[in-house]
Amino acid sequence: MPRRYPPEFRRRVLDLVDAGRPIPRIAHDLDLSDQTIYNWRRQHLIDTGRVFGITSSDQAELVAARRRIAELETELAIHRRATELLDDVVPPKDGSRRSR
Repeated sequence: MPRRYPPEFRRRVLDLVDAGRPIPRIAHDLDLSDQTIYNWRRQHLIDTGRVFGITSSDQAELVAARRRIAELETELAIHRRATELLDDVVPPKDGSRRSR
């Protein structure tokens, strides 16, 4: 699992990049990978509208929506299975089968 860094730490690293310090040197001094800093810089450019892409807030909304969809699909599957089990045990009141 990738390590999570606080937003303030990321901001300070990006400030060093903006100040002109070479990314490989910053990465070495802070024991980070170069690619991590490049990724942070790219996401910062996207978030500030300088490069096209999915912003951090949009990504967070997508993750939350996908999680909620998965929960609802699980809940629906449980309800469907419960209906199947009840249909086998309890006959409908009017004598006909329920439509699905």
